[in-house]
Formats: sequence, structure tokens, C-alpha cells
Amino acid sequence: MSKPVKRSLTLRGHRTSVSLEADFWLAFREIAATRGQPLNALAAEIDETRDLDTGLATAIRLFVLRHYRGQG
Repeated sequence: MSKPVKRSLTLRGHRTSVSLEADFWLAFREIAATRGQPLNALAAEIDETRDLDTGLATAIRLFVLRHYRGQG
């Protein structure tokens, strides 16, 4: 496993940082490209639908997992 890498995203005009492992960043970018969406737009979509008890990084990891399991 790789250590998490912190990157900045812009969600609805506000900058935030998210720490994900390199493999999750790669998969997240691939999904956004497949959907024809900028990474920030997909992150904002995930942010809007996540539980308030779930951190954004966790929500992104779960989104990626569900996508590759065919559940997303």
C-alpha cells in the first residue's frame, strides 16, 4: 500500500485538500475521464451526496470501490 498523497480540489468555488493513496487517485481520475467530467466536478457530486458523518476522502474511496464493483 502506498501512503496517502494530499491534493487540492475545488468544490463549488472553495479549495479543499484530500488525501488518497496513489491507486485511488489514478482510479478516480480514470472514472472522471470515462464520464467526461472534470475531477473537481465529480468530487463536488460525491461531496453533495455523502453522509455528513463520512469524510470526503472516505466517500471518494467508497465511490471508486462501488464503481469497480459495478454498483455505481
